[in-house]
Amino acid sequence: MRPIVVGFYHFTTRTKIVLLAIAVFFFTISSVIYVNAYHRLKPIYDVPVKEKVVALTFDISWGNQTPEPVIEILKKNGVRSTFFLSGPWTRQYPEIPQRIKKDGHEIASHGYRHINLSTLSRTEIKEEITKAHEAIKEVTGTTPHLIRTPNGDYNDEVIKAARECGYQVIQWSVDSLDWMNPGAATISERVIKRVKPGSIILMHASDTCKQTTEALPVILEELKKQGYKFVTVSELIKKGEAK
Repeated sequence: MRPIVVGFYHFTTRTKIVLLAIAVFFFTISSVIYVNAYHRLKPIYDVPVKEKVVALTFDISWGNQTPEPVIEILKKNGVRSTFFLSGPWTRQYPEIPQRIKKDGHEIASHGYRHINLSTLSRTEIKEEITKAHEAIKEVTGTTPHLIRTPNGDYNDEVIKAARECGYQVIQWSVDSLDWMNPGAATISERVIKRVKPGSIILMHASDTCKQTTEALPVILEELKKQGYKFVTVSELIKKGEAK
């Protein structure tokens, strides 16, 4: 068998075939990895729009001291936002979700147990979503169709399960990090510097967030000065679809 010359090395035909097979194998694996990553289901992080509109959102899963002041600040500033409420919290403090609805804010789901849904089967994920859905509907009379999963955790199964329950999964493009209580000035500065048209801003109205009520008025005032208008997440999505 005549060897094939490649540079300074001599490969037999058999060796060439083996090397080619290995190259094809790795190319195939790389392609599969790329395709899987590219086609991975994703939630909505923001909405591409030209208009200077943003969606301000709040997660609530704990306590009854912070929500009311947040709601009052929003009312004073004439701002409507989207509240993602956990099922157990909604039942524990029904008067607050009812006030949120009365003030014209959008009510969405933050799931039931505060656990990573990606660790569950699709059936279990749907059970978590359904339990929260029933609690929110029972208390507010609203049928939510948006969900922000606990901890923002998701995978394909979570998104598929949510869609099968009639939900869109919502993340965020601007994280205030208010849950870390880094200081009101730090919270407001983070948000103001990162906002752009179509942003979804993540804040919290749980009692563990001690500086949200101090940072919120600054955020609202400055973004209004910059010409931004505040809409609900559903309104933002519609604006994106109408482009």
